[in-house]
Amino acid sequence: MDDNDECNDENGNNNNNYIPLDLIENLKNLTNKQQDDHDDDHDCDQELVSDNEGIGFGTQNPIEIKLKIKKSLLEFRCKLEDAILGNYLLSEDEKGEKFAMSTENLREITLWGVPLLPSKAHEGTDIILRKFLKAKDYKVNDAFEMLQKTMVWRIKNNIDKILDEDLGSDFDNVGFLNSRDKEGRPVCYHVYEVFKDKVLYKKTFGNQQKCDLFFRWRIQLMETAVKRLCFRGGADGIIQVYDLKNAPIQGMKELNSINKKTLMLFQSYYPEIIYKNIVVNAPFWFYTSQVLFSRFMSQRNKSKFIFARPQRVTPILLKFIAPEHLPAEYGGLRRNNDQDFTPDDKVLEHKVRANSVSRIELPVHETGVTIMWDITVVGWDVSYKEEFIPDDEGSYTVLLQNQNTVGESTRNSFYINEPGRILLTIENGNFKSKKMYYRSKTRVTVPMFILLS
Repeated sequence: MDDNDECNDENGNNNNNYIPLDLIENLKNLTNKQQDDHDDDHDCDQELVSDNEGIGFGTQNPIEIKLKIKKSLLEFRCKLEDAILGNYLLSEDEKGEKFAMSTENLREITLWGVPLLPSKAHEGTDIILRKFLKAKDYKVNDAFEMLQKTMVWRIKNNIDKILDEDLGSDFDNVGFLNSRDKEGRPVCYHVYEVFKDKVLYKKTFGNQQKCDLFFRWRIQLMETAVKRLCFRGGADGIIQVYDLKNAPIQGMKELNSINKKTLMLFQSYYPEIIYKNIVVNAPFWFYTSQVLFSRFMSQRNKSKFIFARPQRVTPILLKFIAPEHLPAEYGGLRRNNDQDFTPDDKVLEHKVRANSVSRIELPVHETGVTIMWDITVVGWDVSYKEEFIPDDEGSYTVLLQNQNTVGESTRNSFYINEPGRILLTIENGNFKSKKMYYRSKTRVTVPMFILLS
């Protein structure tokens, strides 16, 4: 690819470790802001600015803003219609290369599967145009120029066919799509822990060709996510989760450079497609690089970043992702290739008050079944016990699990040979309440000892 085809900066130098003195104060402010976040629900997402439609309109009232947005959209539609019918939508690129297309073919041009010609009256056209307008604070000429550059870039790099390319499976554990958020947006996870393996890192970024391959794979992953969007009034944005847990501190200049290029590319050619970038388990060095890199980002895109320290990962992610869709490693209930539960199984919420003991009962009246249950406590740091208590007072209580401190999602099952109930006991010795999510179900089973007899 021709865009940003170097892993280092434009001068061929690696500036990842250089911090200008004029940014030290900004770095202090950023880190202080991170340390000041509390456990209350209202302040878990640390955004740099408010992400709203009014950015770029100053202090105007909502009615005026709404009218200007409508006026901008109407003007943008007219300008785009003229550009397509006049065959000047695809102008030359930054290098002066021109992209010719017949008027007939230009009439059928699409972006992310949606026709761009406004007179076709496709309901998704306005949604896409609003994204470009919003990215440019509703300045029509800037939005039109952005759209032109986006279409030229896509044609030049054959992006519409990128999903048909076989880029291998080496990156499957680095980035993947996993479920959706509460509003139906696809969630894409990027896990950098795998790169602590120096052999794998060298295999992935050993030369410029390999860097280019990884860069193109990142674009392919984005296009895969975009394909899951609905530009007809449904979810039209994605959430990206960057997990930096155990990521190597040094020796990642190629990956850091590609990440910066990717973020800049998404800002330029995928406007308002990314709803939030949630960075979890971020070490201190990441905040340093973020301060440096933020100089090259628009204020609107800065507002899309949320940083979560390790103890705040689960609460922040649960703000956006329901527990049944959040992977277990992040404090949710979702497990890969789950044979016991599905996202459709109802999840209940229970509040465990500070310095108190809560009990949840799961009654089972029929015998010959196995009851399964899933439980997670946000932040954990509680004592947890599981028991089976028979209805018959003459039978014995069965202790299934008793842990002083639990720190991750837990699942268990028990075969029922007499009516009774599963009793879950959670003791919270903290000064703040905890949220607990759980679900259960039963299924008819035959014990193994009967099958073997």
